[in-house]
Amino acid sequence: MNNYISPTNLGMRYFTVFFLFIFTLSGFSQETSVKGTIINDNTLLPIWNANIVNTNKVRGAISDSKGNFEINADVNDILLISCLGFQSIEIKVTNDWIKSQNSRIKLTEKAYALEEIVIPPYTLTGYLEVDAKLIPERENYWYSIAGLTKRYEGGENSPNAFNRVMGSLFNPADALYNFFGKRPKELKKLREIRSDENLRNILQNKYDRQAIYLMFGINEKELLEILERCNYSEAFTKSANDLQVLDAINGCYEEYKILKKK
Repeated sequence: MNNYISPTNLGMRYFTVFFLFIFTLSGFSQETSVKGTIINDNTLLPIWNANIVNTNKVRGAISDSKGNFEINADVNDILLISCLGFQSIEIKVTNDWIKSQNSRIKLTEKAYALEEIVIPPYTLTGYLEVDAKLIPERENYWYSIAGLTKRYEGGENSPNAFNRVMGSLFNPADALYNFFGKRPKELKKLREIRSDENLRNILQNKYDRQAIYLMFGINEKELLEILERCNYSEAFTKSANDLQVLDAINGCYEEYKILKKK
């Protein structure tokens, strides 16, 4: 019995094994995704322009005119689904969902109550010189640090800003630095937000901070503490959208790294 294998046949066998190995790796490296249709819980009509955020993968998607969407996701990932006028919901991705590749998701409309309008107690005379003295003027100050392009707001909008700036410089156990220094996964998410345009567009229109809380595993109190350490005013904290908040935190962390090195 002849067991001789020619170099040509041996080379073909090695090539086949190598090809199968590469094919297997490419199969494992492919990202999985889920599809779904978002509908109104009451009318059962599709909801377009709904926001879908994968808080684990830091990815975003928007439903089309038929309520359909597709987003990268693995089993156990949490999707935050929201839309203006509807209650936001959190959904965990399951094996069944990935296999079926479609799921109908119902959103419930919010019930709105009109808030009372409060008119400021200023009696104006119509004369500019007199009225200018009746309305109190807010004075705000800005503090800056040599070597950094960013300024810090003070005054009535942000009292004690100067003390917080100086405390940030000389406090070696700074809350922001310690927070991200001990949570590299969260820091990676913070940087990945720059690369997903869909997610950035979604966060630019969100003000509820839900996506921030889920993505970084923090609560409202911790977020306020981080923004305070970054010397952002209460006015900014209340008026900024979610994207502005995350960009502010990211810029703040980069500045703190520079200060720590110096």
